[in-house]
Amino acid sequence: MCSNRGVRWDGQKIEADEGALPGLELPGLVRTVRTPEFAGVTFHEVRARSALSRVPDASQVPFRWTVNPMRGCLHRCVYCFARGTHRYLELDAGRDFDTQIVVKTNVAEVLRSELAKPSWGREHVALGTNTDPYQRAEGRYRLMPDVIDALAGAATSLSILTKGTLLRRDLPLLEAAAREVPVSLAVSIAVLDDELQQSLEPGTPTAKARLDLVRAIRDAGLPVHVMVAPVLPWLTDSTDHLERLFAAVAEAGAGRASVLPLHLRPGAREWFLSWLGRERPDLVAGYGRVYGSGSYAHGEYRAWLSARARPLLAKHGLDPDAHGRRAHDQRAQEDQRRRAGDPRHRDGAGLRWGKRSVAAAHAAAAEVQPSLF
Repeated sequence: MCSNRGVRWDGQKIEADEGALPGLELPGLVRTVRTPEFAGVTFHEVRARSALSRVPDASQVPFRWTVNPMRGCLHRCVYCFARGTHRYLELDAGRDFDTQIVVKTNVAEVLRSELAKPSWGREHVALGTNTDPYQRAEGRYRLMPDVIDALAGAATSLSILTKGTLLRRDLPLLEAAAREVPVSLAVSIAVLDDELQQSLEPGTPTAKARLDLVRAIRDAGLPVHVMVAPVLPWLTDSTDHLERLFAAVAEAGAGRASVLPLHLRPGAREWFLSWLGRERPDLVAGYGRVYGSGSYAHGEYRAWLSARARPLLAKHGLDPDAHGRRAHDQRAQEDQRRRAGDPRHRDGAGLRWGKRSVAAAHAAAAEVQPSLF
């Protein structure tokens, strides 16, 4: 039976499985929900069989496990790299990704079961690697508090990447979790101009609201990383925009920032280029030169952007390379103590992170935060 603890649907319309979208066959589908509070959106509530997703070995991200409580995203970012994954559900990567949301209502229950298995090695788990765990629907379903509790209770470090200011609700839980395991938090902020930001990311909080979230995280005593991603050629890559954005990020209290250019993976590519053709047709030819028929900006552009951003990041104390060197040095010191037999640093039963000091734990966890865009 579907658990709906904490879910309040005023004026909801509930449909049986056969009332779902034509051709949509979701394993574990319990019900389809529409509500005036989320006009135009359909939620497909499922009983998931698994919560942990293993990252393919070929992936370059520095972690092997993720948890995604939902599929599809109400943020509606026109560039979202995860759009193509909706095609696996026989849904389109455009409007369906924005409006047909699959909710794993039992994700925490299943996660606890998986983490309790003797085979679980307590490896790092990343959240926000596909769709945002703090998109607006999380305010109704309240899946993340139990997910955080399950991971911390199983001595499993975690990282969260989000645009959603709803994370502020869970800061007390994250503070408590950070006393037990490494916790890394990252906020994505890529566009300062409100009009452009709302055109590109119409379902997201403003840049100001996200900067306020960065401040709240720091005030809670947790380190925070800002992902300046994606950077869009001719739209957000000017020296003036990057300078103002980095200054605002540093003033908000972020410890570091990473700059990544736009990726145009299949699904995202078509939807973004359609937006570009409507809003900035003068840039279509330029994007053709930068991206060709591929997903990634060509090497010359990536090198140019890196060269432009690097001194600005250093100027504002946000250099991720310097942070990485500090984290490496801290981990090396921890490893030396462990090899010397310090009982405070003996690994237990596959516990990859051990019981490190809070500062070292945060530094180590921060490097695991993915580069997603």
